[in-house]
Amino acid sequence: MTSGPTLIRSRDNALLKELRKIAQDSTAYRKTGRYWVEGDHLCRAALVRKVQPEVAVFAESFWATAGHEWAGCATRIAVVADPLFGDLSALESPAKMGFVLGLPQSCDVKPKVNSVILDRVQDAGNVGSILRSAAAFGFQQVLALKGSAALWSPKVLRAGMGAHFGLNLIEGLEPDAVESLEIPLVVTSSHQGQWVQDLNLSGPCAWVMGHEGQGVSPALCARANHFVRIGQPGGEESLNVAAAAAICLHASSLRPL
Repeated sequence: MTSGPTLIRSRDNALLKELRKIAQDSTAYRKTGRYWVEGDHLCRAALVRKVQPEVAVFAESFWATAGHEWAGCATRIAVVADPLFGDLSALESPAKMGFVLGLPQSCDVKPKVNSVILDRVQDAGNVGSILRSAAAFGFQQVLALKGSAALWSPKVLRAGMGAHFGLNLIEGLEPDAVESLEIPLVVTSSHQGQWVQDLNLSGPCAWVMGHEGQGVSPALCARANHFVRIGQPGGEESLNVAAAAAICLHASSLRPL
């Protein structure tokens, strides 16, 4: 049963200190097993996917006007004075509401589902954008190798726009982990392979997206079943990895499974 909200007006409140660490430290989730999402869109996306918050947090002014819409969303609700919520938020313009969510239970690599492999993709915005494209184009799994941005960090969560809640996400993997996949590995390249529009795949595959500067590692290239490149008639040398991923995953989604 949901209890009444806890009102927080002291900067030294223990819960507020805990919330601030979870919200602002990009890797705190690895120690606490909990992560922070902020804003109406991400919070609603979690609820739609049946991901229940451990704590729902609201700025005092927001709760006063819209609290009735959210009163039953969590078993624990904290209402924070507006200036303190501003200190808690990592956004330039605080969204005035957020959820603390528990990390999904550890899961195994699914060997036969459409997947994306992140090979040391380091920019949080790129990683979140790739997750968003993966979810949009029907991919079920994203595997992040060591050296990739932390999947559950606040910046990746914001860029993912709710994609996290619909994907099987595993991070911190060694390159050898791809050997458990029973589907073809497709490596993006700027200089070799088929044009993406000519690739003929009849079933699930795993797209490998590489480091922003170095590309896909030689170890993964050696395991590749297909190399694919994207035509660039404008003459640019390469595409941003998130843009390339969106093109490739969309093209892949048009193929029969």
